[in-house]
Amino acid sequence: MAYIRTVKTASGARAVQIVHSSRRGSRNIEHIGSAHDEVELELLRAVARQRLAVGQGELDLGLDVPAEAGGPLPITASRMGHLWDALCCAYEALGFDVATASDGVFRQLVLARIIEPTSKLDALRVLSEAGLSPPSYRTLKRRLPGYAAKDFRDALAAACAAQVGLGPATLVLYDVTTLYFETDAGDGFRESGYSKERRLEPQITVGLLTDAAGFPLMIHAFEGNKAETTTMLPTLTAFMAAHHLPDVVIVADAGMVSEANMRAIEAVGLSFILGMKLPEVPYVVEKWRTQHPDEQIPDGHVFTQPWPATPADRRRDQVRYYRYSADRARRTLRGIDEQIRKAEQAVAGKTAVKRNRFVNLTNTSKSVNRTLEAKARALAGIKGYVTNIADPTPDLVIAAYHRLFNIEKSIRMAKSDLAARPIYHHTRDSIDAHLTIVFAALAVARWLEDTTGWSIKKLVTTLRRYRTIEIQAGDHVVTAADPLPAEVHHALEAIKTRAGAH
Repeated sequence: MAYIRTVKTASGARAVQIVHSSRRGSRNIEHIGSAHDEVELELLRAVARQRLAVGQGELDLGLDVPAEAGGPLPITASRMGHLWDALCCAYEALGFDVATASDGVFRQLVLARIIEPTSKLDALRVLSEAGLSPPSYRTLKRRLPGYAAKDFRDALAAACAAQVGLGPATLVLYDVTTLYFETDAGDGFRESGYSKERRLEPQITVGLLTDAAGFPLMIHAFEGNKAETTTMLPTLTAFMAAHHLPDVVIVADAGMVSEANMRAIEAVGLSFILGMKLPEVPYVVEKWRTQHPDEQIPDGHVFTQPWPATPADRRRDQVRYYRYSADRARRTLRGIDEQIRKAEQAVAGKTAVKRNRFVNLTNTSKSVNRTLEAKARALAGIKGYVTNIADPTPDLVIAAYHRLFNIEKSIRMAKSDLAARPIYHHTRDSIDAHLTIVFAALAVARWLEDTTGWSIKKLVTTLRRYRTIEIQAGDHVVTAADPLPAEVHHALEAIKTRAGAH
């Protein structure tokens, strides 16, 4: 004779046991496990009943088990509960649910992109594997054009702006990237141009605006043949108009700024901290070297050169800083040495003349451009910065400029972790809708990274392993899940705590 019993343990838990007894009075006790709540208790009882059924006919235990006696208990549902709940916490904390009027399809597309970036059609498979009920593909196609609408995109951007708390002195970072298409024919929007990936196919240029930490604020797509320097001002003016900002401090690399671009930024009254291209050795650096002919510029030394405005300039006073880095000088000089070596071999006829800025070519001869070499060596290690903010300091300006690594990280995340390239989209509306989804996914990913200290890749890879399952045990549905490691538990608690604070 065998029966199931439940006994209380010394720790306060309840142990489930199978007791095997005989007429002679002997007993053998098989311990199934200890439960700390009602769910665990019911699951252990189901396991005990299953063991009792092994090798016997069907027992009248009140179980409606469709499988043969002793077979496995059926799983009625399985979902990536911890991962999906964490993603939803971030999505709602950012205000996206309100901004999109509780658009469930958009939410599912955004969060599915974080779990596994793929096509919109295949996103339905990702959602099913996560244990959700995805929309139909017809519904998805019907809703997609709405995500390209200006009002929809502006509402998301407003939610992101509210997250960072914009003000007149807010630092915003700007950078661009290019996304190519697998086609050989342009259409006025997808056009061949300068490609950061060195591709020849038609592309689009995408401008991204973030806060100082790299959190996305606005995304704009431009024609693929549009110069990078001409994308900044339209994005900035649209951003400031949308949020009624009189001024922000824009931070951008030298590649984003031409002289005409800088004048245009000044014309609309914007403050800026920009990297500078140095075609010549700055006057203050040349002066220092004249005064210290036998000395090397100290590592980290900053030269300051005021650049006051004249009445005809129609701009604010500027300050230019030039910082010397010994490490940058070492790397630059090594590159110059290599280029000069190749230039000398080309001039001597030992190798073919290839693209080399130090080779002078005329109709009758070729030579090494020693003047350009001397200037390049004199500029090695010097990085220039220019600003028009009031009362700047070298530390403030240079530290703000170095924050550009945050927007570079966001662009890398968008292109790699979120697969931003719109492979399956061809029309302007569908491309804009795709970028809207990527923009929202990037915001959720950056929020989660900032909250947990984990990369989004680590977060997704870790949490998707811990599924929540529902098991049919007789008349009861039991929820079961693998126990979470301490670090996973802490990460989830951090997400819930920060989301609850909003």
